[in-house]
Amino acid sequence: MMRKIKIYAIILLTSLALSSCATIFVAGKASTCQKTKPAEGQPQRDIRVGLLILDILLFWPGAIVDFATCEIYKPCK
Repeated sequence: MMRKIKIYAIILLTSLALSSCATIFVAGKASTCQKTKPAEGQPQRDIRVGLLILDILLFWPGAIVDFATCEIYKPCK
């Protein structure tokens, strides 16, 4: 019985750790301009503030996933 509870807890924590709001809600591939780091003198990439707030409120490590996948950045125009 205790072993099942541990397994369920591990599955729950793993699924929470791998979830991130921008990656789930946007569910698309990041464009090239979202992935490209701006050069010196170029404007910085804009962040989707609402999704960042959701990441912080729901599960803050999800923000790390969103920044790593570049889904947190707004698409270029």
